[in-house]
Amino acid sequence: MLLKDVRYEHLIAGISGGVASTLILHPLDLIKIRFAVNDGQISIRPQYKGFLDALANILKSEGTRGLYRGVTPNAWGAGAAWGSYFFIYNVIKTRMSNGDTSKNLGPILNMVAAAEAGVLTLALTNPIWVVKTRLCLQYGNSPARASDAKRYNGMIDAFVKTYKHEGIRGLYKGFIPGVFGVSHGAIQFMCYEEMKARYNMRRHLPIDAKLSTMEYLSFAALSKLIAATATYPYQVVRARLQDQHREYSGALDVIRKTLRGEGVRGFYKGLMPNLLRVTPATAITFVTYENVSKLVANYRKAS
Repeated sequence: MLLKDVRYEHLIAGISGGVASTLILHPLDLIKIRFAVNDGQISIRPQYKGFLDALANILKSEGTRGLYRGVTPNAWGAGAAWGSYFFIYNVIKTRMSNGDTSKNLGPILNMVAAAEAGVLTLALTNPIWVVKTRLCLQYGNSPARASDAKRYNGMIDAFVKTYKHEGIRGLYKGFIPGVFGVSHGAIQFMCYEEMKARYNMRRHLPIDAKLSTMEYLSFAALSKLIAATATYPYQVVRARLQDQHREYSGALDVIRKTLRGEGVRGFYKGLMPNLLRVTPATAITFVTYENVSKLVANYRKAS
């Protein structure tokens, strides 16, 4: 019964889209993370005056490689996350519509399907995001020492050291705010699906009719802008929990200390590089996804 709802093209297309956008735009993600965790309390952190200053300083002190710290787990995580998300989301959505993909579920059911897919995907990928965050927060070019628990030689070394020194809880730091952040994906997918459905209805076409690349780009970018602006504070809380240079007792502790030390503005640190990254990243991901899924589906029908 479950297998009839499984469409593997969604998994393959999601992985392709996630990896493609990450490899192109990772430096913006790194800069966003560094802004997000910078509360002025850690002396080893470089202080940036703005986005361009951050870019120039990283290139000067760490070279081009510095802009790609954490790119390996980021690519793995993005591929796994987007692949799982699209795959699970479409299984849930297909079951909700009793197999009729031309049926419009409406904004509420689209949001429920996206939220369920988001929680399941987060449970699978949270350890990868912890490792990515920590690798992005390594400053300078000094090599890791075997005794240094907070300095990593790469993705595997970060996994091993995090698990060795912090256990499974260390790999799931930031999971709770991540669950709240599922609303981000839910809002994004609700907006994306509704915009596509209403646009096709106005053209008197089935709601699952294929669109042009520019139409996919427009709907993906707009839905991401709405979701990213509405839910950004959870990313700051999650990044700070995952930061190896600070210790917090939990998400509420991060919220209290951020409000006390930085005010509401503290929850929006890194928003600009985030918007510069996520808008084209989502457009690349969704366009790649839509086109690869179409190619795989056509190949499966022909074979």
